[in-house]
Amino acid sequence: MPLRSFNDGNPPDAGTCARIHAVSCSESNLHVPMSAVRRTPFRAFIWRGLALVFSALLSALLGAAEASAEESYAIAMHGAPAQPADFSHMAYVNPDAPKGGRLTWGILGTFDSLNPFIVRGLAVQQIRGYVVESLLARGNDEAFTLYGLLAKSVETDEARSYVTFHLDPRAKFSDGTPVVADDVLFSWALLRDHGRPNHRNYYSKVAKAEAPDPLTVRFDFGDARDRELPLILGLMPVLPRHAIDAATFEETSMTAPVGSGPYRVGAVKPGASVTLTRNPDYWGRDLPINRGLWNFDEIRLDFYREANGQFEAFKRGLYDFRVENEPLRWHGGYDFPAAKDGQVIRDTIKTGMPQPSEFLVFNTRRPVFSDVRVRRALTLLFDFEWINRNYFFGLYSRSPSYFAGSELSAYERPAGEREQELLKPFAAHLAPDVLDGSYRLPITDGSGRDRTTLRSALNLLSEAGYDLDGTVLRQRSSKAPLGFEILATTRDQERIALAYSRDLKRCGIDATVRVVDPVQFDQRRLGYEFDMIESRWDQSLSPGNEQSFYWGSEAADTPGTRNYMGAKDPAIDAMIAELLGARDRATFVSAVPALDRALMSGFYAIPVFNVGEQWIARWNRIKRPESNALVGYLPESWWQRPDSQAK
Repeated sequence: MPLRSFNDGNPPDAGTCARIHAVSCSESNLHVPMSAVRRTPFRAFIWRGLALVFSALLSALLGAAEASAEESYAIAMHGAPAQPADFSHMAYVNPDAPKGGRLTWGILGTFDSLNPFIVRGLAVQQIRGYVVESLLARGNDEAFTLYGLLAKSVETDEARSYVTFHLDPRAKFSDGTPVVADDVLFSWALLRDHGRPNHRNYYSKVAKAEAPDPLTVRFDFGDARDRELPLILGLMPVLPRHAIDAATFEETSMTAPVGSGPYRVGAVKPGASVTLTRNPDYWGRDLPINRGLWNFDEIRLDFYREANGQFEAFKRGLYDFRVENEPLRWHGGYDFPAAKDGQVIRDTIKTGMPQPSEFLVFNTRRPVFSDVRVRRALTLLFDFEWINRNYFFGLYSRSPSYFAGSELSAYERPAGEREQELLKPFAAHLAPDVLDGSYRLPITDGSGRDRTTLRSALNLLSEAGYDLDGTVLRQRSSKAPLGFEILATTRDQERIALAYSRDLKRCGIDATVRVVDPVQFDQRRLGYEFDMIESRWDQSLSPGNEQSFYWGSEAADTPGTRNYMGAKDPAIDAMIAELLGARDRATFVSAVPALDRALMSGFYAIPVFNVGEQWIARWNRIKRPESNALVGYLPESWWQRPDSQAK
């Protein structure tokens, strides 16, 4: 049977993607010098015999490895899938949810592209999922488990040295074209060579990709020590080869993409709105993973360039729900008539995930933040107690951990034996108090004028070569003043930045605050054109390859990643490699806190607050299931109340 084969380095165009024939390991493909074979008949006989023996042994080993692999309806990062093979629907959906109506989103920002898979432009992110599907779909009640979608089954060995996907023969794109192995291979090569940095990083780990038949795709990983790769490939967006020009893929475009998902792109008003319409011929509507999802006939995405205007539009009912991120507004802003009489419902949802954390991020690419002692001193000067009481009604807590509120956090815990072993080669560069668990964030008296933290910060700054010259902190050698700019885009970010700037001024540091619109903020953040910004990293219970995208050394010099701080630390890179290679949950749960300690020791960001729950406001015409998923709210599981009038 001819197979489609892509070796690493082949571009995704048709001209260079050759078909080859599958061959077994036999003497015909052993690299034996022919001169040696021709010397004597006896030597030729010996070489031939050795070749056959080697072939037999290798075939037996490969056969044993393949035999240990089983085709499955799902794959879990660690352990077994929670759902049985015959599951009918997920627990966090209403399988009988009525279909129809429209869900309108209100999104802060704008867009100039319908392609969310490239770096250029500001894309409509909802294209992924609603329009473009992947081979497998997440089970949102588990740390990291994927169930069949475009692929009806998945197969891998115990070492996870390869993964094979068996496509559902019913799968087709919205234009009626069947989804075949060739589309999967095309998508992999296209995104590896022309996609976003995370796609390029993930998919370049594949040593070989091939299609034994039109509905089967196999990826081999060579010597890559990454047990997450089968799942990463399972989440790969599958794009239609026949509808994409690889030569222009990296250019922003308003052309409606062709996907295999439940919706198609309808009306588009550039920069203002996009309407997604249900595909009545959606191939996967009856799959167990989809039952109770995708209930609206239309999804309308309305974009707002300014946060206050966005909220006013919600109060007028111009869009259906909002995720509230401002405690002041959540505490006192929902006193308008529709909220008082029950037309607007407010949901507080506790998730099972690590708590999302806001940070003020140092751009260590800037010389002013190159010294960790400066970063640690500036962390001391942030008065969380004053800000939390005066701005946030005491609703927030605070942790320096990047996995706060979960078993993956290293904060206030001494490193275990396995963690110490992992971190031993890097111990000289890690903070001892972070390693032994004694490090604590400073707690001020909440006055905004805490003298103890000020004194400690000045001592650290003095060690780093800075002295007070009257009311200005200057570098001892150059006499240059210590100062930087804090970039903000929302009201809360501005208020936090101004309060922090006030505290820094008491230490002789000049921190200016610049407020820009969301579009400019995103552009400068993606290009690392800032001194300090406020940002957050949402984490799962199964962190993996995305950690390299967040703070791996390679990502630091790649525009468009989320390594905003510019971290380049061998300890971080090594711990990411360890968690990717973990074969069981216990080993994994040692590697992630070790990564957490490396991040905390670098003082790359100032912890602002942790978000312990999700705040969701919705008009009562929108209903949601009684049970929440582990990850929290899922708009794709909602539906319109049948007796509500269409908008």
